[in-house]
Amino acid sequence: MIKALIIEDEKIAREVLGNYLKKYCPIVNIVGEAADYHEAVLLIKKEQPQLVFLDIEMPHGNGFDVLDACREVTFETIFITAYASYAIKALNKAAAYYLMKPVSIDELIASVEKARIDINNKTDSIRNKIIIENLNEKNEGHQQIVLPTLEGFDIVKTDNIIRLQGSGNFTDLFLAGKKKKMVCRFLKYFEEVLPSNFVRVHKSHIVNLHSVTSYHKGKGGYLVLEDNTEIEVSSTYKADLINKLKVSNEL
Repeated sequence: MIKALIIEDEKIAREVLGNYLKKYCPIVNIVGEAADYHEAVLLIKKEQPQLVFLDIEMPHGNGFDVLDACREVTFETIFITAYASYAIKALNKAAAYYLMKPVSIDELIASVEKARIDINNKTDSIRNKIIIENLNEKNEGHQQIVLPTLEGFDIVKTDNIIRLQGSGNFTDLFLAGKKKKMVCRFLKYFEEVLPSNFVRVHKSHIVNLHSVTSYHKGKGGYLVLEDNTEIEVSSTYKADLINKLKVSNEL
């Protein structure tokens, strides 16, 4: 059994989630519930759970504040949110498990199964740590991103990424030091997660503007990056690129 807590400010939502877990995820043993930040922190420290279902928005502090106050406790987290806002970007960077309200039973089952595997493998909940560090780091270039791999996951600072190249369901990340990582994610995923200095310049390419050494004109033109790679610029993305490079359209 997985020792778990539900942190949710709405009583009905707690009851619904508890009933779903009892019926569809019997491996989860709910040992306590909390309705706000203060109750949540006390309960987590007391119960030392393996898994926490954590609502992001709640009275007296949000779910991220709860994580920050419970750094010394190691547990997996399944976040629950009604808001596709800043929270989603933070969760995606950490490859965290989350459910949108109203909770889908299929997605709940899938999230619990993923958390169960991590718990059984005794994998420390690095996602919680990454979320807090990223939220405390105001410079997005110094923030970290978790890259799921077949063996587990890698952690990379965004400013170490030179470019990304998509190929179907997979994306190749080209890093400083001539390193390369393949991740089972669409290129679109990274377009939404990475900071504003990463720009889509082609249907298959995203580049880090901090890695651009020169731009060469043409129908779309092409970029030369710090690793000497030449990347074609599609005419579809040219205007946005030029704007973000803060140069004139006559280049």
